[in-house]
Amino acid sequence: MASMMIALDPTTAENGCLKVLRGSHKLGRIDHKLLEGEQVGADLMRVEQAQNHLETKLVEMAPGDALFFHCNTLHRSDQNRSDQRRWTLLCCFNAARDDPYIAHHHPGYTKLEKVGDDAIKRAGLKFATSEDHSSFMETAVAPAELSD
Repeated sequence: MASMMIALDPTTAENGCLKVLRGSHKLGRIDHKLLEGEQVGADLMRVEQAQNHLETKLVEMAPGDALFFHCNTLHRSDQNRSDQRRWTLLCCFNAARDDPYIAHHHPGYTKLEKVGDDAIKRAGLKFATSEDHSSFMETAVAPAELSD
């Protein structure tokens, strides 16, 4: 499994860019649990110990830059307290054979269906609204208009 972050906007120390603990992927998988505010993350006691021994690297990026990192790399972003937007796209890649055997907040394996080049135009431009109460924790389903 690997992760890739793509910057859509500049990511800087001022707007809370990604931070990684260099070499933390060599620690192996650290159990995750529910943290304050219903966010899921690595066990904070173990993360604190890793921070005492490993270098924290700021990952400042320009739009279009991409960072590939090991799935066990400890990473985080600080809250964006600046007036500069910081949008990124985080893609996680996993082998189908590693499908979770216990249901949790990440969706299970879903076979991808290839669509035509015009699928983006047919889907159109859509933004979430404050009335939209959907959650990333719900199972993602392809829009009906992309079905062949």
